[in-house]
Amino acid sequence: MHIPDGFLSGEVAATTYVISASWLTYSVKRVKHDEKTIPVMGVLGAFVFAAQMINFPVAGGTSGHLVGGALLAILFGPFAASIIMATILISQVLLFADGGITSLGANILNMGIVAPIVGILIYKAFKKWDHRLAIFISAWLSIVASAALCAVELSLSGTIPLKVALPAMVSVHSLIGIGEGFITLSVLVALYKLDPGLKKLGEEFK
Repeated sequence: MHIPDGFLSGEVAATTYVISASWLTYSVKRVKHDEKTIPVMGVLGAFVFAAQMINFPVAGGTSGHLVGGALLAILFGPFAASIIMATILISQVLLFADGGITSLGANILNMGIVAPIVGILIYKAFKKWDHRLAIFISAWLSIVASAALCAVELSLSGTIPLKVALPAMVSVHSLIGIGEGFITLSVLVALYKLDPGLKKLGEEFK
């Protein structure tokens, strides 16, 4: 889902940069900074960074990897999740050329802003019925929503028609989202068993 350089028009790239920068600026003001949360955020951010390097096979010869937006949002809330995800995405483009500099604003918007927001909203809507199902659906839908927005950005840039981009992106990432859901659920269940306080911490950041 990382958009490379040259795939977005100047207008779309600039607009996504402005939106992402505005949200991140607001997020910095909303995040709690204390000795309890900062180390945990750093450790989980490093985990997501490393996990994104591991691909899993998807039907049709494609592959996917954990994005982690919903995972981080459930643990820390959407604002901290966006900051962590932006840090990861900036590191990836600078160190590994994963995605483009000109498209960084769009990649942050798609995976670092939309994914956490969609993830936490769906999680909060479903958790009163089934906590684990809420985790899975929130992670799955966060990927589908990010992919759909990516298709819209490519269409607005004139790179590919929406009627082609949207079905292609959504169908593939619906499958990738299943992997995202299972990984997110497995990680959160394991973390809550290791440290039940993390679940309480997550509730503090809603």
